[in-house]
Amino acid sequence: MTVDGNPEPLHANLNGDDMTGRPVDTVRPLLRTRQVREFTDEPVEPAQLDALADVARWSGSSSNEQPWRFIAIDSREILQALAQAGLPLTRALVTAPAAIAIALPDVPGRETLRAYDEGRAAERIMVGATMLALGAGITFIRADVRAGVAGLLGVPEGWFVRTIVALGHPTAAALRPKSAPGSARRPRNEMVFRDRWGS
Repeated sequence: MTVDGNPEPLHANLNGDDMTGRPVDTVRPLLRTRQVREFTDEPVEPAQLDALADVARWSGSSSNEQPWRFIAIDSREILQALAQAGLPLTRALVTAPAAIAIALPDVPGRETLRAYDEGRAAERIMVGATMLALGAGITFIRADVRAGVAGLLGVPEGWFVRTIVALGHPTAAALRPKSAPGSARRPRNEMVFRDRWGS
């Protein structure tokens, strides 16, 4: 393989970045990504919100259909209205200074693929937020309040919002470990096998 006409070094990734460090250090932002539900009043910079919207836009999708539309929100009035519309599942929006809503077309027979695409985009926004030293939390819009949320966000008929990713700077309380050291995940030997289950 070559990069810009030059042979790619064995220690470079597909982007040509130096990868001589430990693999676990390279993927550390993924390991550090966590659900945040409480934020300080420090704003999210417009450039940060734009960058995360682009991260979402570049997410992969089934057959590259790119079915979603993303609504970047930093209006306190709208965020508060969204929070109140769906409590308790939207509680992260109460203090979030920004958010990204994921709108999807309501197409019968495509529900599973749409949910998969939605999850990919939401997780990428969360990882991107971690890389920007922000926190992110997934909020869920119940079916019974989706029409009201669509009205708040100007979502056209035939589309719906089920996931809104809250964004901001985590409070100290939000960053406190929720589990005792070493107990946040099941032991690796119970979850990861090589070649065959149980190996």
